[in-house]
Amino acid sequence: MDRVAIDLGPIQIYWYSIFIFIGLIVGCLVIFQEAKQREIDEDFLINLIFNSIIFGFIGARLYFVLFNLGYYLENPIEISEIWNGGLAIHGGIIAALIFIVYYCKKHDVNILKMLDIIVVGLIIGQAIGRWGNFFNGEAYGGITSYQELQSQGIPDFIIGGMYILGEYREPTFFYESTWCLAGFISLLIIRKYKYLKKGQLTGFYLIWYGIGRTLIEGARMDSLMLGPIRVAQLVSIIGIIAGFILFFYNIKKSTPQDPRLYSKEVEPAKVEGINYIKKR
Repeated sequence: MDRVAIDLGPIQIYWYSIFIFIGLIVGCLVIFQEAKQREIDEDFLINLIFNSIIFGFIGARLYFVLFNLGYYLENPIEISEIWNGGLAIHGGIIAALIFIVYYCKKHDVNILKMLDIIVVGLIIGQAIGRWGNFFNGEAYGGITSYQELQSQGIPDFIIGGMYILGEYREPTFFYESTWCLAGFISLLIIRKYKYLKKGQLTGFYLIWYGIGRTLIEGARMDSLMLGPIRVAQLVSIIGIIAGFILFFYNIKKSTPQDPRLYSKEVEPAKVEGINYIKKR
């Protein structure tokens, strides 16, 4: 399969880059729509998302490089070649989360309620971005047969693209993309629940994505490893535990959450020239 979408001679645009870009755009549009419904300050949100994306890309690449350090020490020039793949979503999430926590604390914004907005766009972005792995011929599973893939209802063009190294492979990228799409639809439904508490959407995301990634990662042939441990499975299990804590924390309380981003006891205030609603 041709990894290059547009060949302009000295400049080549890869399908991997295109799908990552599309995933980012769609994810950001969803986040902005979610934030608009909660009357979030636009300047605050733009700064948050823009910087989170930058930190996310850096974290995703460093994470991948660190777990393939031997190879990149011998080929340091390839560290910057992200169009060849090698962006680990967990590294991106961790790096972006660190910045989000910092930025929300700086502006006295409720972190969990902000994360509840972000995860809705994040998961649909992940669903789209996984298709970049398809064109790069990565994120695939073990050897299977054409007939087995057909019996699963896998489209023929995906089956054709899964003929790798002389054998048909399980399209684990497709499994994860489909799982994330289902998670996105679930989040859209759950977020309308009247008595939803802050952090519960984030908790659901961590549980949903963590379970799917743990199961799918077990079938992948190109996992990042820490000795005998698949790193993505370890991080996903930690995420699942954190998700359950967030989802069930104070669940017995029946008070519905404030539809705005911040706490119920609020007062207008101005912070660094931008209008926010600050916690008392």
